[in-house]
Amino acid sequence: MKEEIGKRIECVRKNMNMNKEDFAKMLGITGQYLGTVEHGKSCLSYEKLKILCDLTHLSADYILFGKNEHIKEETKSVLSEFTDNQIQEACTTLGDLAIFIKNN
Repeated sequence: MKEEIGKRIECVRKNMNMNKEDFAKMLGITGQYLGTVEHGKSCLSYEKLKILCDLTHLSADYILFGKNEHIKEETKSVLSEFTDNQIQEACTTLGDLAIFIKNN
């Protein structure tokens, strides 16, 4: 479980285009400690987890368990930029890809 949490934290950091040192400073920890967290060897304290959630606007459920409670809203927001025809074509392509993967 620690490894999965660490991977999510690393992914969040990389999505923010931040290096370990700068990200660690935001959390009030050292870059070395952040490295141990990202590799699943250590855990953030509750206080540091709250700071992480506040700074990234992510839920603790996402960081700890990978559950994104805002997925529906985020998906609607992304899809609102496309036409119905584009969405239908994408769904057809995804269906074809799923069949291809299943058969190979």
